[in-house]
Amino acid sequence: MQIQHEKTNTKMKLKTLITLAVVGLASLAGVMAAPIKLAYSDWPGYTVMEVAKQKGWFKDAGLDVEMVWFEYLPSIDAFSAGKVDGVMVVASDALVTGANGGKSKIIALVDYSEGSDMIVGVPGIESIKDLKGKKIGIEVTLVEHMLLLQALKDNGMSQSDVELVNTATDKTPQTLASGQVSAIGAWYPISGQALKQVPGSKKLFTSADAKGLIYDVIAVNPTSYAQHKEEWTKISAIFYKCVDYLKDPKTADDAIKIMAAKVGADPADYAKNIPGTHFLTLAEAKAAFKKGPGLDSIYGSMEIGNKFNMDNKVYKTSQKPSSYLVPAVVMGLK
Repeated sequence: MQIQHEKTNTKMKLKTLITLAVVGLASLAGVMAAPIKLAYSDWPGYTVMEVAKQKGWFKDAGLDVEMVWFEYLPSIDAFSAGKVDGVMVVASDALVTGANGGKSKIIALVDYSEGSDMIVGVPGIESIKDLKGKKIGIEVTLVEHMLLLQALKDNGMSQSDVELVNTATDKTPQTLASGQVSAIGAWYPISGQALKQVPGSKKLFTSADAKGLIYDVIAVNPTSYAQHKEEWTKISAIFYKCVDYLKDPKTADDAIKIMAAKVGADPADYAKNIPGTHFLTLAEAKAAFKKGPGLDSIYGSMEIGNKFNMDNKVYKTSQKPSSYLVPAVVMGLK
C-alpha cells in the first residue's frame, strides 16, 4: 500500500509539473507573440513609415510590428501610459515625457524640420517685428513655442514683446481665420491648412531659419529596448530604407502617394511640402549622433530643448540628453 501511495504521489507531481510547464510555455508564447507597437502621427517624418507598413517590410524582416496611428499629443500620452512600446516624437518632447516618468531610449534620428514648422501671420503682418504687442496663437511649451522664441530672438525681441494665446495646434487655422490673433504657430500639414484658409496670410519664420532646432526621433521604452534590441535595430534600419525609397527618383512618387493617402492630402500638394522636412539618411543620422554643442548635433539641439523646457517650467529637474540617446543602434547599421 505504501509503494502504491508513493507511485500515486509521483504521478500527481509529474502531472502538476507538466501542467505548470504547459502553462509557462503558453504564457511565454503569448509574450513572444505580442507585436511591438510603435506610435506615429501625421508629421511627414513619421508618416514615411507607412511605406514600410504598406510594402510589408516588417514581415519581410521577420518582425511583428503594429504601427499605431494617433494625433501627436495622444501618441505621447499612449507611450507614457505604456500602451505602446515606442513613439515617433520630437526630441525635446521626449525629455518632457521622461521628466514626468515616461523615460525612453532614443535609438534613431528621423529628421529635422526644414520649413514645415512655421509662424504664419495674417494679412498686413509682414515680419516677426510687426508682431510686437500682438496676440499669437500657439500651443504653449510645444515645439512651435520654441520656434517662436527663436524667431523673436533673431529679431531682437523676446516673449514679453508679444501676447501668447494657448491654442491647440490642430485648432490654429480656424483661430487665425477668426481674427482673434495676428499670427499662429503650426507644423505641416496644419500650417498649410492655415495658409489656405486665410487668403493673404504668409510665412513669417520657419524651421528652415533654424535647421536642427527641431529633431524628430524614435523613442523606445527602456524595458522594450532591453528585451528586443535586435528587433528595434531592424525597425531602425527599415526607417532608413523608407527614407531611401522616398528620396529615390524612381520610387518617390509611390512613397508620396502612400504618405498623402494616410493623411488625406492631395499627393501633388503633399509633394510640394516634402522639402520642409529634412528626412535623415543613415549617413546623416550617424553624423548628427556625434557629440557637439550646435544644432548639427542631436546632443546640442537637445540641450537647447532642455533649457527651453526648464525656462518655461515644463519640468523642474534638468534632463541629460546623454541619458536618453543610444547612438550604438544607428552607428552599427550599414
